[in-house]
Amino acid sequence: MVYDFDTYDPSLYLDDYQRYVRTGRINDHWSALIDNKLAFHEVLGKFASHRSTVHGLLKNGWFHAFDSSETTEIASDGGIKLERPTDSTVSRPTRDPIDWLDETLSDGEQLVLKWFSGGGGNNVHFLERTDGSYLYDGEPLTDNELARTLADLQDYLVCEFVEQDEYAAKLYSDTVNTLRVITMYDERAQEAFIPIAVQRIGTSDSAPVDNFSKGGLSAEVDRETGTLGPGAQYYRRDSVEWHDTHPETGSRIEGTTVPGWDEIRAKLLEIANELSYMPYVGWDIVVTGDGEFKIIEGNSQTGVTALQVHRPLLADERARRFYRRHDVV
Repeated sequence: MVYDFDTYDPSLYLDDYQRYVRTGRINDHWSALIDNKLAFHEVLGKFASHRSTVHGLLKNGWFHAFDSSETTEIASDGGIKLERPTDSTVSRPTRDPIDWLDETLSDGEQLVLKWFSGGGGNNVHFLERTDGSYLYDGEPLTDNELARTLADLQDYLVCEFVEQDEYAAKLYSDTVNTLRVITMYDERAQEAFIPIAVQRIGTSDSAPVDNFSKGGLSAEVDRETGTLGPGAQYYRRDSVEWHDTHPETGSRIEGTTVPGWDEIRAKLLEIANELSYMPYVGWDIVVTGDGEFKIIEGNSQTGVTALQVHRPLLADERARRFYRRHDVV
């Protein structure tokens, strides 16, 4: 119902057994570092300009602070600057979450709350401050209601809300529309490559996330030009529907180009080469400007339906060789 068996032989598609059972072995022990969102955030420390900020963790009703970007010079010795964070949360790393929010979040700003593990757009919430009050997934809550809600969020990361580039907002403004890019490390060539990339686009069915499995659209990104093809949608339907324009907003999908795709592709491959011991990663990235992006998270056992709705992964000889090398096929 999803894959095009009229055009492609079914054997060219990575099947569910291969995806759920065998691809999980590719990264071996390092899968745990990728799938733990906080651990993967730390792995990306060398590429801090391309990772989103994780402010802290909600656990047992408390907020445990992490990142602080504000520093002040306190001494200099031999030309070496010594700095310390100026954020008050550093001296008080464990806080009441409402107190931290009141001090940190300005009117009109948002945060993303997501469980440290898992995917598919599950266990993701959005918190916004507006007119001095808070909206949780768009619903207004009193401070007491919010405190009880946050107390129930065990091991949830408190992350920055990454503002997407204008091209992505035009596609559908009620969700952050991410790129899912797969990288594979070719040991023979000693370089990473991208077998497929898609632009995910939200709808009223999928909001507040953009996931294909929740009703969002998936448009393949041309790996050379960064140009989008038509958007596929399969949710509560008998077959895949294809859209040149967004079915709700009318915004153009097919023919839209990811701004600065060449730079994005090159930088992502540079990062994948640095992390060659993690040879198989599904990257979720937000394009923030021309050639600029932030990594939201990685996936060691990426879903393939939103990818293979466009074409089978095993039809790409280099990808097939990679999967064969890792005993997936």
